[in-house]
Amino acid sequence: MRRCEVTDWITTPIDARILRGALELERTERGLLPHRLPAGVRQRFPDDRLLTMESQPSGVRLAFRTAATAVELDVLPTKTVYPGLPPRPSGTYVLLVDGRPAGRASAEGGDVRTVDMMSGSATVTPGPSDTLRFDGLPGEPKDVEIWLPHDETTELVALRTDAPVEPVPDRGRRVWLHHGSSVSHGSAATEPTATWPALAAARGGVELVNLGLGGNALLDPFMARTMRDVPADLISVKIGINVANTDLMRLRAFAPAVHGFLDTIRDGHPDVPLLLVSPILCPVQEHTPGPLMPEFEGNRMTFRALGDPSDPTRLTLTVIREELARIAAQRAAEDPHLHYLDGLALYGEADFAEVPLPDGIHPDDAGHRRIGERFAERVFGAGGAFAAREG
Repeated sequence: MRRCEVTDWITTPIDARILRGALELERTERGLLPHRLPAGVRQRFPDDRLLTMESQPSGVRLAFRTAATAVELDVLPTKTVYPGLPPRPSGTYVLLVDGRPAGRASAEGGDVRTVDMMSGSATVTPGPSDTLRFDGLPGEPKDVEIWLPHDETTELVALRTDAPVEPVPDRGRRVWLHHGSSVSHGSAATEPTATWPALAAARGGVELVNLGLGGNALLDPFMARTMRDVPADLISVKIGINVANTDLMRLRAFAPAVHGFLDTIRDGHPDVPLLLVSPILCPVQEHTPGPLMPEFEGNRMTFRALGDPSDPTRLTLTVIREELARIAAQRAAEDPHLHYLDGLALYGEADFAEVPLPDGIHPDDAGHRRIGERFAERVFGAGGAFAAREG
């Protein structure tokens, strides 16, 4: 992209003062890489899929106040390629001015990560950085946000404006910390502000920290410890689909794992509203256990569950919802700040008939919009678990 005709650019250091939604910012050889898991976790659990998902900046955005009419951001994206499938569209950067959409852009170039879907192995080919430009902005002081692509690892190289930048002042917005699967990560949403957590956060007037990690909502103790240590006013955990589709555990292990996960969060947040959310509808796994395997029909990928539905020890989504409802009711007797939401209230059979899941498991923009609106209404609305309290 060509540079604006601006001669007096001001370069602002990118740091935690103007970056929201990330837990850490790593300095690399070429820029700054936002992370959604702390360094200790990344070092102890160097699983390639986990590291890829946590480095994709779902919910991460630059946020600053400025009178600038032009903004440039140098970025180094990592494009993901799956041989045999159509190229994935480049990630979208969304500009908000005072909370309203004001521009979109995508970065060319960047590194290319080629993934073998069957083995999971990946190779990376280095590429160049690119410059994004947003101009024609109003010249008065305003809040500016640049939401990074939710599904494309992005290193931040430089931020330039034609007027000074300062952090957005604290306006008392509550911090919502959320953990979930690829649906919470953003799955098939086309842009970062179209994911259901981003939509729900905007409607709820809260600051989002999204720890939705595609394929990795697995009740890992390190995730519970991470959530325990992150400052938050509201916490939600959407669990179940990855436990089922990886065939990770049997029924006997599931309930203790959920209890342990919630116990650890409570160690750091004893009185924070804590919402346990069960899976949305996923027909392929409602009554059939995992593991889940991809299938290819031409250029289209779908999924099939391979488990034995007659085995009473195996986990299906129906069984998981029953267990989560039981666990929540049991714990709520002693924890008045614990709440439960059935995922079918966010997206159920009637929704699937009207707004189907394109690949059978992931919602598109219309599905994300429905889930986000339902979550905002039921959770942030009057009487909801996260409703604003007087005083």
